[in-house]
Amino acid sequence: MGLNADPILPRVKEILGDAVLDSHAQAGDETVVVSRDRWLDAHRTLREHPELGFDFLMDLTAVDRLGEDVRFEVVTHLYASKTRRRLRLKARVPENDPAIASLCPIWKGANWLEREAWDMFGVRFLEHPDLRRILMYEEFVGHPLRKDYPFDKRQPLIPERDPIEQGWKPS
Repeated sequence: MGLNADPILPRVKEILGDAVLDSHAQAGDETVVVSRDRWLDAHRTLREHPELGFDFLMDLTAVDRLGEDVRFEVVTHLYASKTRRRLRLKARVPENDPAIASLCPIWKGANWLEREAWDMFGVRFLEHPDLRRILMYEEFVGHPLRKDYPFDKRQPLIPERDPIEQGWKPS
């Protein structure tokens, strides 16, 4: 919990209001689940609110909850540098519409994190400035961290393009 050991969840829930669907704390880690349609607004509020000041996006990822009612979760880890507090935010994203607002308007650093979550899990980030693969090559089929991705699926490790035809020259 950082510098201040008092739980922040009650105040966060009060400030975010009806955007909060659930919250819990375990072993000092505080988590808030927000509705996906309020994802961007909740992050903006947490960053700009003078009392909270969560000014650093430490991480963003996705979780595949295959078999549950809502398959995916997008998760962020935030940090308030002045109070040394941490907070985890989650939003549920359905399999039939795996999309959520991009956080790039708030944090430029969200760019690569969102690209990685899209590449590995197939969750789209709406209005992302450059949503394309970051770890896998463009011709790769599927999203390898999905739980239903075949563990024995074979794909070429290099694109089907000839590097010499693409202008590559040996050194």
